[in-house]
Amino acid sequence: MILLIQSGSIADSVHSAVNSIPVVSNPAPIRMLDIIEKGGIIMIPIAILLVVSVYIFIERYITIRNASTSEGNFMNDIQSLIESDKIDRALAVCAKTSSPIARMMEKGIKRIGRPIKEIEESIEIVGKFEVYELEKGLPILAVIAGIAPMFGFLGTILGVIKIFFDISQTSDVSIGSVSSGLYVKMVSSASGLIVGILAYIFYNWLNIKVAKVVNKMERNAMNFIDFLQGTDK
Repeated sequence: MILLIQSGSIADSVHSAVNSIPVVSNPAPIRMLDIIEKGGIIMIPIAILLVVSVYIFIERYITIRNASTSEGNFMNDIQSLIESDKIDRALAVCAKTSSPIARMMEKGIKRIGRPIKEIEESIEIVGKFEVYELEKGLPILAVIAGIAPMFGFLGTILGVIKIFFDISQTSDVSIGSVSSGLYVKMVSSASGLIVGILAYIFYNWLNIKVAKVVNKMERNAMNFIDFLQGTDK
């Protein structure tokens, strides 16, 4: 009987303890926009850097892709027209073809009859301008890759300042009182790093694409000069 009474008392105690535990309702889902808003005002320049990075990447990607499009028999057609002494038609073909190589060849064809060295220098000058056009905007990506994490670090500093300010106002060091400052600190740091990493990837990937186009331009220019030297003999 004593054991039964004790077991019943224990059961009642456990039941009471279980009932006293507060029921936690399912937390509301966290939206990405809500997290971004927690980052504070520093998220505005970080967002601007992200938009600029994506815009430059898309615009440069399209430009470089068009510049690297295969010309098919362009060089063979140009050489055939020059051999047939159809200089005007060769210039017309170059003007109709929108590519860096075509513009280089057009400048070289206009110099036909002059010393090979002069033709080579004119093609080289045009090639430098074309490379500059291809690389336009890439230095901005490099700058963004460097300063975006700095903005994130600035957000970290602002978050720490907010934490200490809240503590000084309330003398409360609980997680609830410092959570807003922690949000600013962590969200801004993560956002700055993400934007910096993306800009760094965009910059290097586009540089690789530009290098391939430049290599192709140099190879075609060299073949064109060799062709002209062969025709002079």
